[in-house]
Amino acid sequence: MGRTTIGIVLNGVTGRMGLRQHLLRSVLAIRQDGGLPLRDGSVLWPEPVLVGRSETKLRDIAERHGLTDWTTDLPAALARPDVQVYFDAQVTSARVKALQMAIDAGKHIYTEKPVAETLEQAIDLARLADAAGVKHGVVQDKLFLPGLRKLARLVEGGFFGKILSVRGEFGYWVFEGDWQAAQRPSWNYRAADGGGIVLDMFPHWHYVLEQLFGPVRAVTARAVTHIDRRWDEESAAYDATADDAAYGIFELDGGIVAQINSSWAVRVNRDELVEFQVDGTHGSAVAGLHHCRIQPRAATPKPVWDPDVPTTQRFREQWQEVPDNDTFPNGFRAQWEQFLRYVAADEPYVGDLWAGARGVQVAELGLQSSREGRRLEIPELDR
Repeated sequence: MGRTTIGIVLNGVTGRMGLRQHLLRSVLAIRQDGGLPLRDGSVLWPEPVLVGRSETKLRDIAERHGLTDWTTDLPAALARPDVQVYFDAQVTSARVKALQMAIDAGKHIYTEKPVAETLEQAIDLARLADAAGVKHGVVQDKLFLPGLRKLARLVEGGFFGKILSVRGEFGYWVFEGDWQAAQRPSWNYRAADGGGIVLDMFPHWHYVLEQLFGPVRAVTARAVTHIDRRWDEESAAYDATADDAAYGIFELDGGIVAQINSSWAVRVNRDELVEFQVDGTHGSAVAGLHHCRIQPRAATPKPVWDPDVPTTQRFREQWQEVPDNDTFPNGFRAQWEQFLRYVAADEPYVGDLWAGARGVQVAELGLQSSREGRRLEIPELDR
């Protein structure tokens, strides 16, 4: 069988995620390995067209990586007949308009999350894509992390028995930018630019909970701005108007309760930047980006509360590491391959724009819950 070329407009490759994860570690990595093998024996060859606002940055990226096809003219790129896929890694506030243009041009859609700043926009995009008959997907990279792949294996194998609860801790200290440069872009902390940890992370937590444990039916959240003064990339001070921490409770089918803390104003005292503890009647697990440890029912110790005597138990040492038993590729690349096979060979794919809309819905209701101080149920979306 031969090789088939698929043209991909990559919009937003001058940003950190767009460049590192999507261009270098996904699309170009597939090319470096000779393309993407399909089940019929043919090979799919991704041909990137880099799009952005800065000619200088685009030219530099292209030259450094042996590419020649780049432009600042998105409409012209979308008008090309040799382009089949549009990918968006821009700032959230610029995403909806570009996705609409791509759908109108008849391109298949793959996009970073959140897909939009509001639920209404997200639903409109999903309906527009369905009506146009294009295929669409949203990045759900956390599902492809080695630690969560192992966790999914435990769920599928019935390790937990009846799952009772999920507890997640995510975050790290993002420097304010005055005496040390911030390691996240400043727009993340401005509400007017689509910033905020709820809009950024609740869509992640939604698909993780939905895909691993079950539908999310209600949310209670408290979103706060702990640090209200930061310094941008030009060392200019600005008011941080977006939430930088969120404390959420998510209720799932089957009575499962998930508690997830997300913060860019926390110092890390755990093994990885994100960890999920899952407790069930037959066992528990703690999963991070790479590692997953378990404690089955038969090996669970029997602590006794006695505040007057120092404990001699080493609780972390009582957990067993789950073996890899597999080779885990870069999570972003793994999902890129899944999406490209969906487009080229109609193989199964789950994370579409409707899944993205549900993530925005949970974020929107989380912010409403925080403002109103109450629990909110999550209705089904009207397609």
